Amino acid sequence: METLWIVASIALALMLGAMSPGPTFIYVAKNSIAISRQHGLFTALGTGSGAALFGLLAVLGLQAVLLAVPSAYLVLKVCGGLYLLWLAYKIVRHAKDPLGQIDGTAKPMTYAQAYRLGLVTQLSNPKTSIVLASIFTALLPKEIPSYFYVVLPLLCFFIDAGWYSLVAVVLSAEKPRQVYLKFKTGFDRLAGGVMGLLGLKLIFGMK
Repeated sequence: METLWIVASIALALMLGAMSPGPTFIYVAKNSIAISRQHGLFTALGTGSGAALFGLLAVLGLQAVLLAVPSAYLVLKVCGGLYLLWLAYKIVRHAKDPLGQIDGTAKPMTYAQAYRLGLVTQLSNPKTSIVLASIFTALLPKEIPSYFYVVLPLLCFFIDAGWYSLVAVVLSAEKPRQVYLKFKTGFDRLAGGVMGLLGLKLIFGMK
């Protein structure tokens, strides 16, 4: 019974974290509306895979390593922030391009590319691992059952991928798509601006 309570508490904390807006939300929403529901779902699978990897690292003690070696955390933050800034540049630069294009070419995005984009975007923010590690530290017992090393990463995957799959299904409906088509340039520039701010926040630690 105690184990179920611990897992339920962690699941609630993870759900609240997944629902908070961030760069992963931007790309899941953009791919769902601008390309197709399937592309949004594959992007969601990518973000879920990234969350699972961070969950595993958090259980293994990544937080202790990053706090013990501040320079390592700084490098991860800068690299992640620069990646988000690059994504922001791509979004704004191609705001006027037709739907379904990548890097300004006529080649449509594949499902594998959508998955990879979700994965890398999720992994670009090392703060996620710190948040997960903090949740686990606060809620896990002193002696962690061995099966938690499997259960917790899977929990991270299903909650993150599940939430963003719901986002993909809702936003890929016809009405949101038509609104996006009408105001595509403005929406893309706004999304790129938000992505850029998230990148700067990650690099400079803005509150």
